[in-house]
Order: sequence, then C-alpha cells, then structure tokens
Amino acid sequence: MNFQKKRIPLEDGDYYLTPEGYRCFTEQYHLKRGYCCESGCRHCPYGYNKKTNSQE
Repeated sequence: MNFQKKRIPLEDGDYYLTPEGYRCFTEQYHLKRGYCCESGCRHCPYGYNKKTNSQE
C-alpha cells in the first residue's frame, strides 16, 4: 500500500500521552489523515483488525 507522505499539523484532541509516555493518536486524527495505515491503531475508525489483516 502506498501511503501519502504529507505532514498533518497536530491540533488539540489529535493525540494523548499514554502512562508510558507514548503518543496515541485519536479517531479525530485518523479521520483527518484520511486513510488506514493498517498498523492496528487503538482508535482506528476504519475498522482494521490486525489479527485478521482485514477491515471489518
């Protein structure tokens, strides 16, 4: 899959920091980005399931 290489400026509500210090992107950010990266993101609005490697 070819992914776009455009940078999307981060805004309030696009991510939060986990207790471990990682940046976790929200559904708002994923929708703004406009495609599924198929990485099994926690808040994926596109329904991708990493275990079955398909969108549900």
